[in-house]
Amino acid sequence: QVQLVESGGGLVQTVGPLRLSCAASGRSISTYAMGWFRQAPGKEREFVAAISRNGGSSYYADSAEGRFTISRDNAKNTVYLQMNKLNPEDTAVYYCAASHSYSSTYILQREAYDYWGQGTQVTVSS
Repeated sequence: QVQLVESGGGLVQTVGPLRLSCAASGRSISTYAMGWFRQAPGKEREFVAAISRNGGSSYYADSAEGRFTISRDNAKNTVYLQMNKLNPEDTAVYYCAASHSYSSTYILQREAYDYWGQGTQVTVSS
């Protein structure tokens, strides 16, 4: 079982940038596909980005494409989300998650993920 702890959130002005980190412990993240999700007040938790085990493939929600970059350092057991061109609609709690799945389509869905962090708040002011 893997434990995930997000960090790097905070209050940022429009445009940003901001980088979130997800530090894992208990097991190597190299055995998992990794993803980032977010949940704004009163809304469902939504997919933001995902990355394959070796980092060779990454996937983004339309809202994140071209602005956010997911990456991983398996040696450091850490996943990152670099966020640029932030706007107030990006305000949410951001969650890191780990999945056993090998499906490039299933990992776009929250149901694919087996382990979740506690989340880090990102607030973007205009």
